[in-house]
Amino acid sequence: MPELNELNINAVKESFKEALKTVTNLAGLDDLRVRFTGKKGDLTLLLRSLGKLPSELRKEAGIELNKLRDEIEHAIDITGKKIRDSENEKQEVSQRIDVTLPEKGRVSGAFHPVIQTMHEIANIMQGLGYSVATGPEKEEEFYNFECLNVPKWHPARDMQDTFYFPDGTLLRTHTSPVQIRAMLEYGAPLRIICPGKVYRRDNDTTHSPMFNQMEGLLVDKNVPFSVMKGTMAEMLNAFFGKSLKYRFRASYFPFTEPSMELDIECVECSGHNEHCRVCHGTGWLEVAGMGMVHPNVIRAGKIDPDEYNGFAFGIGLDRMSMLKYGISDLRLLFDGNVSYFLSGFGGVERC
Repeated sequence: MPELNELNINAVKESFKEALKTVTNLAGLDDLRVRFTGKKGDLTLLLRSLGKLPSELRKEAGIELNKLRDEIEHAIDITGKKIRDSENEKQEVSQRIDVTLPEKGRVSGAFHPVIQTMHEIANIMQGLGYSVATGPEKEEEFYNFECLNVPKWHPARDMQDTFYFPDGTLLRTHTSPVQIRAMLEYGAPLRIICPGKVYRRDNDTTHSPMFNQMEGLLVDKNVPFSVMKGTMAEMLNAFFGKSLKYRFRASYFPFTEPSMELDIECVECSGHNEHCRVCHGTGWLEVAGMGMVHPNVIRAGKIDPDEYNGFAFGIGLDRMSMLKYGISDLRLLFDGNVSYFLSGFGGVERC
């Protein structure tokens, strides 16, 4: 057992200081703690030797050794904090993430095909001088039916076709009420398109109780039938990216007279494949309904039908999406199967 005197205390103190200078990590610091304050540490051996000192020296030596122990423990704690802070800083630098950098290893987001279709057609129509108009999805019968020359007895007002609320309002069955609201607000002349969700009681592989529609309306003086046909051809050619063949068929809608339905050549086979999955061998696809606006509808918009006339058309955005992007089942547009669209089904632009 070493003799306890001032020299031994100072020797332990100096030895600790020199050893502390060489410590560079927490493991080395722990070894240093054991070397001086462990069960067989230098300071511990001196503390155990206190009992062999004369009583007159024991108290003073104990004070000095306790003081040295506190200094050693404090120095170890301070050094440990510095080492930990340094290691944390190095780790932060090595693992730092710059949130301003572009992401890696992820597929970028995309517009839903129907929204992509809506944007494309809206851009085409805006290039032709049309503005976008919107309206409420929960509508009044007055705007959804009566203003559109649909009398109370008309089959379209049957409960099996329309979603009614207890207060008599309904979920709009088309975006045509927006046309009435626009005429009442802006008057004539007027060029608008009305995209949005519409609702009907129907649900199968080609129909949904909620679907997306875009209608168009032009009201001006002396509008000929040929302008409507040219507008539709220009819009569809631009949307499908090629010049198409068209077929206009007489039809009936209560809000237009005369009324037409528009067929285009099959965008898949152009009529050259009798087994085509899109047109089923007919070579034609129905894409739109249209007609010259009925005078009663012009009048409901507070515009004089003797001075102004116009045309209106309606297309299904869901169907247009299916045709352009090769989607076989309408339900795929609504079931949330994102992997189907990320697999490259056909040309949706990334946003």
